[in-house]
Amino acid sequence: MGVTLTFANQKGGVGKTTSAVNTAAAMGHLGKKVLLCDCDPQGNATSGVGINKRDIINSSYDLLIGRAAAKDCIVSTAFKNLDVLPANIALAGAEFELVDLENREKRLRMGLESVKADYDYIIVDCPPSLGILTVNSLVAADGIIIPMQCEYFALEGLSQLMISIRQVKKLYNPDIEITGILLTMYNGRLNLTMQVVNELKKYYASKIISTPVVRNVRLSEAPSHGKPIIAYDRYSKGSIAYLDIAKEIMERI
Repeated sequence: MGVTLTFANQKGGVGKTTSAVNTAAAMGHLGKKVLLCDCDPQGNATSGVGINKRDIINSSYDLLIGRAAAKDCIVSTAFKNLDVLPANIALAGAEFELVDLENREKRLRMGLESVKADYDYIIVDCPPSLGILTVNSLVAADGIIIPMQCEYFALEGLSQLMISIRQVKKLYNPDIEITGILLTMYNGRLNLTMQVVNELKKYYASKIISTPVVRNVRLSEAPSHGKPIIAYDRYSKGSIAYLDIAKEIMERI
């Protein structure tokens, strides 16, 4: 039975989708069968693995509202051991449609149940919000990865996210745990970066993933080519970092 890992942070621009896509691709490269589940209406994880959003027949929207089974939504990618459950802008409507549906917080968990045994890992990419799509993604999770930019406001956002996780744990999914906090856009030469890291270590030392993601031009270029960094530039710093991150996450579970 596969492990579902949700990449969550309600703050935008922290490298959440980049981390979800590249961790999933790195796990695939390491020989694990991986499903990347896109639960963000922007669909950046979908296009980040080379899937044209206009060509999608069934998406995570159809899965959530019960119109299609997971196996009818999943698309193969060109990358080793990596499938995607895609998203497009139709998913934005799910925020409203889910309100009236039974078990609205558990729709993703229920939908993925039928394919969980087919994968070693299911990586879920959330929208940058704390709405019903993120709640669904947290309820479906066995573990949570929190990508976090090394800046002051990120610390504020982390405390809000922790409150949401506690609520989900209490109400819907008592088994979820934080698997790791992933430092992104890291610059070890900046005092602010080190201050944020030191502050994090006070409270979450055991949760911090030891390899940070350093700012990297090749990493920024890869999505525009519809490729994870490991396929775009196998020997770049970003590719090596995400391989190490994937290995550490797999060891933690």
